[in-house]
Amino acid sequence: MPDARTAAHEAVHEAALGAVREWAGQPVAETPIKGGLSHRISRMDAADGRRWLLRILDPRVSAAGLGIPLDQEIANTLRAAEAGIGPRVLHRMPGALLLEYLDGTTLDAHAVRALPGPVAAACRRLHAGPRFVNDFSIFRKLEEFLALCRTHGLSMPAGYEDRLPAATEIERALAAAPLPAVPCHNDLLPENLIRCGAEVKIVDYQLSGNNDPAFELGDIAAEADYDPGLTCQLARAYFGEDSPRLEARVRLNLIMSNLTWTLWFSVHHGLLREQAAAADFDYGAEAADKFAQAVRDLDDPGFGRLIDDVRGAPRVLHPPHSARNARRLE
Repeated sequence: MPDARTAAHEAVHEAALGAVREWAGQPVAETPIKGGLSHRISRMDAADGRRWLLRILDPRVSAAGLGIPLDQEIANTLRAAEAGIGPRVLHRMPGALLLEYLDGTTLDAHAVRALPGPVAAACRRLHAGPRFVNDFSIFRKLEEFLALCRTHGLSMPAGYEDRLPAATEIERALAAAPLPAVPCHNDLLPENLIRCGAEVKIVDYQLSGNNDPAFELGDIAAEADYDPGLTCQLARAYFGEDSPRLEARVRLNLIMSNLTWTLWFSVHHGLLREQAAAADFDYGAEAADKFAQAVRDLDDPGFGRLIDDVRGAPRVLHPPHSARNARRLE
């Protein structure tokens, strides 16, 4: 039996459908779009052939720390549209948005790996647009998720907390020469990138906020399974230069993406069980996979060189990160 919050969300959905039909002044058919892991998305087809996208915003997502507050998400969606990189907002309703339907191709990981140039250009366009109404830090988000897991007794992958000193080390290295914060999407999995002709558009501003642009690139690389060479190619396409410091910055943010979003899936699975079941998605397996990728990169002998490069320090030989942690405990 659905709880009161689920019933309220359904009421918002029904009210939004009625509002869209009234706004359109004609019959409108709804087709749910599967694949979203949080909010409810539908294609709306009007009798006259026009098409829109309806996004029903679930307040449980932001309440669980899995997204920014809904008013901020709406404001940032409007600003991304102003930048010309996100879909236009056609109609606002309580708890819902009617968006321009982008007539393009939703990318997958293979396509994102094949398009580092257009993807980098899309990021530059977003980052050059109006500032968002909030700030975002992947390090503070990690702390937030960790607190939720500890407070609610949520399951984390075995050995996760042993890796937290690495996050501190990465944050200190990046802080040595910070980049100016720009309006970032912060959750650029391939499905949030739509190819419309020669351009790539960006949708879904659930985790948006002003942030280090290198995190945007590192997150793309993590979500699309870029290898180190392709990650550096993405960094060069975005920054317009061949810089070991900037490339290392992106690769360290790739690690932080995997390390932090591991807990996003743990929290979602633990606090929004009904949503998780309805999504027909294995959140636990995804958390384990992301953590395994983070561990792979932390244990790589080149991790220490990335730390040195982002600080601009001379390169020295480092043992793997796990060995350094072991020495600290001796």
